[in-house]
Formats: sequence, structure tokens, C-alpha cells
Amino acid sequence: MISDNQLYTLAIFLGTAAMLLIILYHFLEVNSEDHAPMQKPKAVPGKAKS
Repeated sequence: MISDNQLYTLAIFLGTAAMLLIILYHFLEVNSEDHAPMQKPKAVPGKAKS
């Protein structure tokens, strides 16, 4: 049977690991290439604005 002290240690470890993984995920998501600022579409030459 698992003791209260082992359960406490396991809960602290898993909670800490989960928070570190969340921080790592957000760091990687913010710095990914998919979120580069979009450029304005350039006007097509030869077409007049309506």
C-alpha cells in the first residue's frame, strides 16, 4: 500500500512536471514560425481600384 508521504511526494512531483511542460509548450508555441506577423497583400499591377 502507498503511504501518505509517498502519495504527497508523487503529487508534488507530477504537479511540478505538469507545470514545467505547460510552460515549455507555451514557450515553443509563442516562438513558432506560424505566428509570424502577416504582410499586407500587394496590389496586383494593371488592375484599377473600383
